[in-house]
Amino acid sequence: MVLSLLSICAREVVSDHSASPCWLRWVPRELYRPLLEAAFAGCRPLAVGELVQRWPERTLRVGGRRKQGQTAPNRLCIQALLLAVVRGLSDQRYALQVLDLCGLQGDEGGMGDPMGGWSLTVALCTMAVQARAGAQRAKRREGERERKRFSALEREKDVKRERGQWKRGKAPNGDGESTDNKDLSWKSCGVLSEEEVIKGVRRRMEMERKRESAVAGSGGSMKETESVNSDVLVHVRADLFVNARSWERVRVALNTTGPLKLQCRYLRVEEISVSSIRTLLDLLPRQGLLGIDVRYSNLGVAGLAELLPLLSTFPALNSLRLHYCNLDFRRDHPGQEEALRDLSQGLTTLQELRRLSLTALRLPGQLRVLLSSLPQPLEILELPYLSLSPADLAYLSCSHHASTLQQLDLSENHVDETTLPSIRRLLSQASSSLQHLSLSGCGLTDGLLGLLLPSLGGCWALKSLALALNPLSMAGLMDLVRMAGRMPSLRHLLYPNPLEDYQPGLPDLPSSAQLLDWPLDEATDINTTSSQLKRVLIDGGRSDLFLTCDLLNYDKDLVD
Repeated sequence: MVLSLLSICAREVVSDHSASPCWLRWVPRELYRPLLEAAFAGCRPLAVGELVQRWPERTLRVGGRRKQGQTAPNRLCIQALLLAVVRGLSDQRYALQVLDLCGLQGDEGGMGDPMGGWSLTVALCTMAVQARAGAQRAKRREGERERKRFSALEREKDVKRERGQWKRGKAPNGDGESTDNKDLSWKSCGVLSEEEVIKGVRRRMEMERKRESAVAGSGGSMKETESVNSDVLVHVRADLFVNARSWERVRVALNTTGPLKLQCRYLRVEEISVSSIRTLLDLLPRQGLLGIDVRYSNLGVAGLAELLPLLSTFPALNSLRLHYCNLDFRRDHPGQEEALRDLSQGLTTLQELRRLSLTALRLPGQLRVLLSSLPQPLEILELPYLSLSPADLAYLSCSHHASTLQQLDLSENHVDETTLPSIRRLLSQASSSLQHLSLSGCGLTDGLLGLLLPSLGGCWALKSLALALNPLSMAGLMDLVRMAGRMPSLRHLLYPNPLEDYQPGLPDLPSSAQLLDWPLDEATDINTTSSQLKRVLIDGGRSDLFLTCDLLNYDKDLVD
């Protein structure tokens, strides 16, 4: 990555923290962004804190999709950023109103000590609670100062009033008359003081009653919204990751009304119950939630049907991902058909859904019931480990979703001679839109791949293709690479290790699990296979196609 002159200069400026008092006062607002990026890149948390605490714009966005080779921000830098935002709340000149941290989280334990999604969520919740506590302390101090100021003014008024009454009560002749007038003046002074207090209290009560009646006339919800939003100084937008350990902390933070308000773009929940998920969804603002990802939770069909009506209240929701949520239609449970109808009816309410991911839910023969209920065609459909039947694939190839699909994942669904025509028909329907395709672990042999290659070659928009853990020989792999070289838009190809690279003893038609666990032959050099495949590409005039057999580190998103 080539750095611009501005980036190089910015890194040099933030590298010496002792010089920050010299240049912070003179930085123009258009240079804050390059300096902040340089501070993140150079892991300078002190510089990050000082820049964020003086941020001159209303919006600050940190995160988003990273470029290839770019690491996530350091944990210390993120903590410095959050602390600086809380400190800035006490400054009336602080301009920040929206803090966007969507996509900021990295992989726990990755290069550069990034902050993972769970840690970032806990830090944000802690920040919201601390900001409320700080605002309450400041309010109490201000109230105490106001009370002392009011008491001093009242004492001063009482002294002046006593002096005035004393002068008016003095008579020019006679001490008795003077004394009587003095007593009357003190009594009248006491009565007037009490009346003034009562009038003042009544006046404040009447003004408060008028204000409440005016707000109530415009609607109770508006009153509640205005009272909450009046306390909010900064809206914090982020992707939240909630599990059983952090659920209570997230619930408290979302319930907190204070100067910081949490908003969620994508919600990921793991290992929590349906009732806990409902509680979280009830607390989230209705605007802004784009997707929900539920993993390793025992939802069941009835639980998912219970959540869908609540999901429909989020108008911008376009992504629903369910991974290992115990949806199993292979077993005959009482009331399963009724739950399936409720599930189908609930899916019809998701008007903006464009991404549906169902992993290991065991739904053979039920794909038509699920997908036909969706009002809009899907753009991303991920169905790995779903035990799809020939009828499911036949429906999918003819559905209204086929021609709009941009990403399709059918990994670990067995493909044979009976399902291959449906796969070919599906690829033909999606040839102009499909950009990412995964058929890893589908049992594709040399013969099946040879029949599928013409359909794959017709997907002229395809950018990434994953075919790992398929039992292909070196000859079949060569045919695959030659076809890939003739696809001008293809940039990533995840290929399987050829059968010749494994140790002896592998079955003739091994499963994906056997290919994953079986050791490679130490006498065979993997680099030799890679070199042969790259030579095929170079001979075909392609040098921009990335080949890899590394399943664990493969990331199709890097193509974009």
